[in-house]
Amino acid sequence: MSVYGLAFAALACTSWVPTCVGQSAAPDAAANPASVDTNQIAILRWYPANRVTRFATGNAPAGLAYDGSSIWIANAYSNTITRLRASDGSLLGTYNTGDWPCGVAFDGANIWVSNETSNNVFKLRASDGVLLGKYTTGITPTGVVFDGAAIWVANSGSGTVTKLAATNGTVLATVTVPNGPRGIAFDGANIWVTSYGSNFVTKIRASDGSVLATYQAGTYPIAAVFDGTYIWVANSRDNTVTKLLAADGTVAGTYNTGSQPYGLAFDGSHIWVANWGSNNVTKLNAADGRLLGTFTTGRQPYAAAFDGTNIWVTNYSDNTVSKM
Repeated sequence: MSVYGLAFAALACTSWVPTCVGQSAAPDAAANPASVDTNQIAILRWYPANRVTRFATGNAPAGLAYDGSSIWIANAYSNTITRLRASDGSLLGTYNTGDWPCGVAFDGANIWVSNETSNNVFKLRASDGVLLGKYTTGITPTGVVFDGAAIWVANSGSGTVTKLAATNGTVLATVTVPNGPRGIAFDGANIWVTSYGSNFVTKIRASDGSVLATYQAGTYPIAAVFDGTYIWVANSRDNTVTKLLAADGTVAGTYNTGSQPYGLAFDGSHIWVANWGSNNVTKLNAADGRLLGTFTTGRQPYAAAFDGTNIWVTNYSDNTVSKM
């Protein structure tokens, strides 16, 4: 299968790039939704880069998420998800998914995986990987995010976003967005969706699924991340990231990255950009977009996640994940 379209790959699985993007949430959120701090869920925080270590995954690692102790990695060609201990990269388990798993999200107790060619999401118990449910989405589900109560899935093939109850997978809403939804992020109150087919970013109110606004991004926006104040968007064909004020979508800056930026992560102070085309990650100062460093990864880095101390990057064509 060719991957040029994806972003947090998924441009749809018809191009030469991967397709997913995952995001993690604060531990115990699903277990006690009444006490959930959605701002903490939205921000993912924290740190400085050091050396790079690589660990083996399945074939074509795409999206990934952190659950408080482990890193979960969707292996698109293997139809599996790998669980690694974050402290030392030890393999803790490999579990079956649907076809072409891409996006990964953590809800505080469970791991959710979008399966692009199965048109569904799997819910796995984070403690032991047991499959708890399979739920139908739109066509070609890619990016996945948790908002403190619900799971949101960007369906790049059907131009929609599906909202599922995290407790039982019930469909709570289906929201139409511009062509090619793919990357997805939560800002504590709203869901942001990048549409690579139309170069737009859509802001959706999480509580009821109302579309609040649509903003222009760069060319082929495929990933998004929230830093506490701004939404950052990776524009894979511009080799840039756009910084939008979450309150009203005002463009606060546009900054150069490496070639074909696909994945984004925020560490509390910096934005990390996985550059598919240049086999590296770019570290930007979140405050002003200044370039602070460029670090080599494996081949075709696809997605990034932060574990509170380290940045993890999936290397799609190396079948590895880098820990920085």
